[in-house]
Amino acid sequence: MNYFTETTEGTILNVRAQPRSSKCGVDGLLGDAVKVRVRCAPVDGKANKELVETLADAFSLPKSRVVFKSGETSKQKRILLMGVTAATVRSVVGA
Repeated sequence: MNYFTETTEGTILNVRAQPRSSKCGVDGLLGDAVKVRVRCAPVDGKANKELVETLADAFSLPKSRVVFKSGETSKQKRILLMGVTAATVRSVVGA
């Protein structure tokens, strides 16, 4: 299970975004990534904005502490959760 990397800044999470979903939320693991559902279509950055909001809610973070590292135009993304430990990631993701 290599779906995250712990760093000095926080934890970098491998995310597989699923736009146009019927609900928002962290939906467990999909291979080596965390599946995150968002309602918005990937148009004009709306899905990315909702993805940041969804992760901020799930990890009890302000949106400013959820930072894209790569993949802003892809379904596969790497996102830094600033100040979040690996143990917190495991408890939220459920793995």
